[in-house]
This record gives sequence, C-alpha cells and structure tokens, in this order.
Amino acid sequence: MSAKSSSESVHHAESIGIIGAGSIGIGWAIVFASNGYKVRVFDTDPAQILRFLPQVSSRLKLLRGFGLINESVESVVSRILPSDSFDKTCKNVTFIQECGPENLEAKRTIFKRAEKISSENTIFASSSSALKPSEMAEGLMRPKQLLVVHPANPPYLLPIAEVVPGPDTCKNVISRTVSLLNDLKMFPIIIQGEPEGFVFNRLQGAVLREAYSLIRDGVISPRDLDVLMTHGLGRRWSVIGPFATSALNVRGGITAHTARMGASYLRMGQERGQNDPWDVDLIKKVATDIEKKFPNEDWESNNLSRDIALMKILRNLKEDPDLIL
Repeated sequence: MSAKSSSESVHHAESIGIIGAGSIGIGWAIVFASNGYKVRVFDTDPAQILRFLPQVSSRLKLLRGFGLINESVESVVSRILPSDSFDKTCKNVTFIQECGPENLEAKRTIFKRAEKISSENTIFASSSSALKPSEMAEGLMRPKQLLVVHPANPPYLLPIAEVVPGPDTCKNVISRTVSLLNDLKMFPIIIQGEPEGFVFNRLQGAVLREAYSLIRDGVISPRDLDVLMTHGLGRRWSVIGPFATSALNVRGGITAHTARMGASYLRMGQERGQNDPWDVDLIKKVATDIEKKFPNEDWESNNLSRDIALMKILRNLKEDPDLIL
C-alpha cells in the first residue's frame, strides 16, 4: 500500500492466506486488508498469533494519522482473521503468501502441506529474500503455481515486490500475481533467471560490500558514510534511480556519462577484484530504455523536474528535521 490509496477500499470476494505472523506477515496483512482483501493468518507460535492484531492495529493507526489510509482502523482490521489452524488458513483462498523462516526445508514443508489443502488454482508465493523458487518447488505436485514475491520491508511503506518465477512457473500464475500486486497499488518487478539475492538484495549487497571496504581501509567513519547516503545518494535515489541519475548528470545522457566516467568506475571495481567493463552493446541497451522516459532532447526540463522533486523533500525536512534519523 502506498500514499496513492483511494478514499474507499474495494472489498474483494476472494481471501488471501498468510503463513507466518512475524514482521513480514504483519506487513503483507496490512497491504492486503487495506486494499479490501480478506486475510487469514497462521503461525505455529500461539503467542505470535495473540500479538498479531494489536501489532497490525498499532501500525494502521500510524498510517491513518499520516493520511496514508482513509478507511478506519477497525474496518481494515475486521478483514484480518488470525488462526491457529494451518488448514483453515489455506483452504478456499486464491493466493497464499508464505512468510516463514528463511529455511529451504521449512518452506518446502509449508508448500507441500498447503497444496494438499488449497484449490488447484491457488498461487503459492514465498516472501523469501534469497531462496530460489525452483528449489522450493522440488517435490510439489503443482510446481507451476509457485513463485517468489519478495517485498521490501515494510511493504506498506515501500510498495515494490520482486516477482521471481521458477523455470516451471506458468505464465498465467505470473500474470495473475502481477495483476494482484497492481491492485494492491504496488510495483511488481519481474526478475528473470533466479539470481541469488534477486535484485533488491544484490544492489543492497553491492553498496554494503563497498561500504565495509571503505571502513576497513580507514577512508571514512560508519556514521559519516550513513550521512553521505541519507543526505546525498539516498536522497537523490528516492527521486530517480542510478541509471536516470547518470543520464541527468551529463548533457548527452547515458552514453555521454559512460564516456566520461566508465573507465573510472571500471578501475574502482578492479580495486575490489571485479572486472565488469560496460561494452558498447550494454551501454546502448541501457541508454535506449532509459531515454524512453528521459529523452536527451528534454535534458534541461528533466533536470528541472528532478530538482523540484528534491526541493519538495528539502521543504519537508526544513519543516521537520527529525525526518532523518
């Protein structure tokens, strides 16, 4: 759920099953229920189930206080049913979002049990941040119905989800999942090839690897590095991504930027034992796609749009400096 929430949620007839009542399960329940879906939630820990609705209500009150949901907290919560029954949670639902431990055998066990109870058309989605769907689908009767739907945390504030199909996942399951995420006002990002860590964590990991190396080498302190991110790169990336940033940094877009900085970035990578030069075809592929949204002929107006967006952020920070922790 994002700030784009409509004033009234459409109530959906189908129900969603959530396995796992921890922080990710809480986040998904808020997203689904805030968008009109009935949600059933199961956890093997009875104490976790008892804490579930109070934790959901607490976050919903904050969201409503900031104007991010317009429906009453009570109305949203009324669509969430915590349960101590795995079978009841999985029966007669169209979509099961697994939020269990990051353990391959545990997830296989969950899905094998779920497919015996659920309907033939139920989609099985894992919130896993690294495990491959093909590995989780081993031994299933219906592996074509399983895929990873990995959210950013918390999903009610960071409305993206990586959709990672396995080699056996059928196209209809992918399209239905994308349609559901769109209905949740999220941004489904389809990831091909089951790369370890998918994309969100690979990008995050790349930044962390370099950050740790810079600390180790005595270049910068950990707190100063965080300040550099929150007041610099992170702030800019909240408006435009790294490719768009490159395109708008130099008149002439991606091609001009790589001509100016590509060799330097290559040397930086080689310092860390990497050797990933950007060849002409790769640069052209990136430039062609990015320039569909940010045409080089509109370079000045696109820069102005970026700056205005950043000014709006700075205005809010000026009014409330505590927005950055």
